[in-house]
Amino acid sequence: MKKDVRILANADIRDIVIAAPEGHQHLRTTITLHSGEMIVLQEATVANLVRGYLQVKTHPQRETVRMVGWELDEGDRKKGFARWQLLEEDQDE
Repeated sequence: MKKDVRILANADIRDIVIAAPEGHQHLRTTITLHSGEMIVLQEATVANLVRGYLQVKTHPQRETVRMVGWELDEGDRKKGFARWQLLEEDQDE
């Protein structure tokens, strides 16, 4: 089965705006492409990307981070955290 893959390069991006929408507390990142297409990332998504990026970039041996979406019960997550989380998959899996 063939998968569709889209790679975004800096040259594809017209602008990136990072701001909390009016009436909202959390940031949103809006990436506007030269084609006019807009990609909006919620703050938690960007935080996960940055967390994973830093783990690979700064770890002396780690070359890959894979995050998997999980729905967590209240007792399984920190206070104030959303039910749906992207969590790092064990490196050995």
